[in-house]
Amino acid sequence: MWDTVMLSSEKRSLFRFLTIYLSSTLLLFLLATVILYNYQKHNILDTQMDRLHIEAQRSVQELRVLHSTFNSPLVYPSHQPFQSAIYDIKKEYIFGLFKPKNILWEREFYTQDSKLFYIYPVKPYYLGASYLLVSKTIDQQPIINLQKLLALFLLIAFIFFTILGLFLGKLFVAPMKESIEGMNRFIQDTTHELNTPISTILTNIELLDTIYTCEGKNEMKRIEIASKTLNRIYEDLTYLKLNHNYHRDIVSLDITQLFYERIDFFHTMIEAKSLKLESDIESKVILNIDQNDAIRLIDNILSNAIKYNKKGGDLKITLGLDIFEVYN
Repeated sequence: MWDTVMLSSEKRSLFRFLTIYLSSTLLLFLLATVILYNYQKHNILDTQMDRLHIEAQRSVQELRVLHSTFNSPLVYPSHQPFQSAIYDIKKEYIFGLFKPKNILWEREFYTQDSKLFYIYPVKPYYLGASYLLVSKTIDQQPIINLQKLLALFLLIAFIFFTILGLFLGKLFVAPMKESIEGMNRFIQDTTHELNTPISTILTNIELLDTIYTCEGKNEMKRIEIASKTLNRIYEDLTYLKLNHNYHRDIVSLDITQLFYERIDFFHTMIEAKSLKLESDIESKVILNIDQNDAIRLIDNILSNAIKYNKKGGDLKITLGLDIFEVYN
């Protein structure tokens, strides 16, 4: 049974997987549906055109009867919902139930203005007719039913593949979830073990530094630097462990004051490398930011600037309302 609480990284991975999976799957199904729709629509129109062909043959037979009997008055054959008209060999209108414009004589079957047209050659020329034009309004109901059926098919396919995608996505992120949980357990155990000895070391260093002002000063500084490095690693591990479930408290933070506090924290490391510190820090620089995020950001930048600086090098810090720069 999967845990219903997902980490932000898991959610992002699952979202990306579902986006790619569903997009490609639905695109493929949409393409197949369009092809199927056009094929079935063509079959529907073919069926209706076959009815036009049957109607044309029926009308020609009635024209033959009229031609042979020549009763007066002549009654032109009419069968709803079909319309027809006869034309001579020069394609001039003779008579009919309708008189369409723009007839496509070069085609046997064609569609125009939601109607089907069929041009049927008349041989011999009954009543002087050489061509019989039969027309019928396209029956849209089978096409509408087809559209509804395919839309329902796409909806069912979307629901099915969404559920399948969620299942596969859970399987996809499961190894990452296990790795993160294992890493979190390791970090939790490590930070728990580091907390007490680091606090003890730092407390005793401060005590020794107060009692012994001269002897072993350099050795004490090295121990203090190492202890503060361990303490910073401990704080980073704690921050990393809590980061997934950490609720950020965005406040108006005095970055100037925070900078001075963090510079003071790194003062021993700066002295150990004999760095020439030059600061241009503007007073009362206020930012809306979470305090822990700000501390992690400043500490990482200062730590790297000190670590990768040469001994006796320069360390310049510039802070303003629109600038934050650490140069080494």
